Amino acid sequence: MTAPTGSGGIDLLARRPALDRSRLLDTLVPSARFAETRFSTYRPNPEFPSQEAARQSLQGFLEPQPPKKTGIWPFQKVVRPQGRGLYLDGGFGVGKTHLLASTYYAARERDPGSRVALMSFQDLMYLIGALKMPQAIEALRGYDLLLIDEFELDDPGNTHMANTLLEALIPAGVNVVATSNTAPGALGEGRFSTRDFQRQIEAIAEQFQSQRVDGPDYRQRGTTPSLPLSEEEFGRWLARQPRDTLSVVGADDLDRHLLSVHPSQFAALLDVVQAVAVTGLHPLTGQNEALRLVHFIDKVYDMGLHAAFTAQTPGATLEGLFDESYRHGAFAKKYSRCLSRLSELLSEARQP
Repeated sequence: MTAPTGSGGIDLLARRPALDRSRLLDTLVPSARFAETRFSTYRPNPEFPSQEAARQSLQGFLEPQPPKKTGIWPFQKVVRPQGRGLYLDGGFGVGKTHLLASTYYAARERDPGSRVALMSFQDLMYLIGALKMPQAIEALRGYDLLLIDEFELDDPGNTHMANTLLEALIPAGVNVVATSNTAPGALGEGRFSTRDFQRQIEAIAEQFQSQRVDGPDYRQRGTTPSLPLSEEEFGRWLARQPRDTLSVVGADDLDRHLLSVHPSQFAALLDVVQAVAVTGLHPLTGQNEALRLVHFIDKVYDMGLHAAFTAQTPGATLEGLFDESYRHGAFAKKYSRCLSRLSELLSEARQP
C-alpha cells in the first residue's frame, strides 16, 4: 500500500525555508551527487574525442592570467584582467556537469582563497529574482570564477537578465564557464522570436569561446524512460530507507506547497533529507505546475537523494506527466532533461 504523506520522519509540507543573501550564496557549490567528481575521475568516451578535448580545455582555462597594468609609468597600477568565457555545448548525459564540478574543485585546490561558485542557469535566474539584479551583480562581482550549468534562454526575460549580468561581470574580471545543450549562437531558437532579441543573444555569444562536446546520453543507453514504481516496488524501496531522514509527500500536496516556497529555496526545503518519495503522480494540466515539478526533481537529482515516484494510475508512463505541447514547446529541453533524470532515479530506486 502506498505510504501516506508524512509517513516519513520529515514533513516537507511543514517547512518554509527563507535563506538570506549570504546563505543563498553559500549554496552555490557542487551538489552531493558531484562531491567526489574530479578531472581524474572523468571517463571520456574514446569514440568521441571532443570529451577529452573539453577536459583539457577546462584544465587550461584555470591557468592564471597575467595581471593587467594601466596608467603611465611610474604611476602604473596593476588591475584585475578582464574575465574570460568558455562555453561547452553538448547533449544530455555527456558529462558536462561532471566537468563543471571538476573545474570547481580544481580551482579551489589550485588557490584555496579563490571565490568560485557553481549553479544551474535556472538557479542563477532564481537568485537574481530573489536578490534583484543590482544586488546580484554586487554579490557575484567579487567572485573569480562562475560555473553555470545548463545555460538556457527560455524567454526574453532570461535573455535580458543573462546579458545584463555578463556585461557587468566579465569586464570586471569574473571568469565564466557555461554548459548548454545549445550552441551559443542558437540560444533562444525555438523558444521565442529571436529576431527581436538577436543583439542580446549575439552579445552573450561573443562573451564565450565555444567548444562542442559530443556523445550519447549515458543515463539512457538506448532505453526508453522507466515507468514509475509499482506498489510492490515502492514498498520494497520504502523498507530500505531510514525513517528519520525520509520524506513522503503526495504529488498534489507537494505542488500546492511549492507555490509558497521561492524556487531559490528548494534546496533548503530538502535540507537533511536523504530519501524522498513523491506519490500519486499524474498528468499535469498547467505549464507552471509542470515547471515547478521539473525544478524540484532537478534539486532531488543534484543533491544525490534516494528518490521514489509512484503514479496515480498503474502503468502510467513518465512522458505522460507532461503534455506533448510542453515537451515539444519552448521548454522542451527542460522536460527532456527531467525525464532523463527521472529515469535514472527510478533505475536506482529499483536496485536492491
